[in-house]
Amino acid sequence: MKVCVAGQGAFGQKHLEGIANIKGVEVASLVGGNAEATKEVARKFNVPHWTSDLAESLKQPGVEAVILATPTQMHARQAIQCLRAGKNVQVEIPMADTLADSREIVKVQKETGLVAMAGHTRRFNPSHQWVRNRILAGELKLQHLVVQTFFFRRTNMNAAGKPRSWTDHLLWHHACHTVDLFSYQAREPNASVAQCLPAMEALDRLEKSLSAP
Repeated sequence: MKVCVAGQGAFGQKHLEGIANIKGVEVASLVGGNAEATKEVARKFNVPHWTSDLAESLKQPGVEAVILATPTQMHARQAIQCLRAGKNVQVEIPMADTLADSREIVKVQKETGLVAMAGHTRRFNPSHQWVRNRILAGELKLQHLVVQTFFFRRTNMNAAGKPRSWTDHLLWHHACHTVDLFSYQAREPNASVAQCLPAMEALDRLEKSLSAP
């Protein structure tokens, strides 16, 4: 399978590292916002094509799927662009930063019948895996789940400790992680984009209440 990765930053490179360990998957193109950085990352991971234009990447021969590790504000537009181009897409969390955009992704996914998924990485953290394994073994029973996120960074840095060129949306991003962790630890089926909407509706209401005068 040929895929393209959009995002040359810290998490885009995490995906490139992961893909390198999967047999039968080839990164055909890398899309980035900074030309020099994108060129360097493409060379580092032996990606044959790089560009700053997602549309150009989608036209590369044989590309079947796209991983979006781009700034949050671009997720909805790019996810819809990929789906309309006939490509399956995985969007880094959050899938969008508004409820309206989230609904539009669901609408286009239903129209195309392609795979559209959001990446929920925290379920793979060792601590969460430990709890999950204890629950599956019957050693723990989930009665109540509390998730807390602590931020020790006081500057706008990415996961690699480098300055970001954009600002993330903490409510949509990290609240989505919390919703997914509850689903995971409660042994619910993997949530589809459509199944996430009720939680996103709650986030939308919370955001509006926080921004109200």
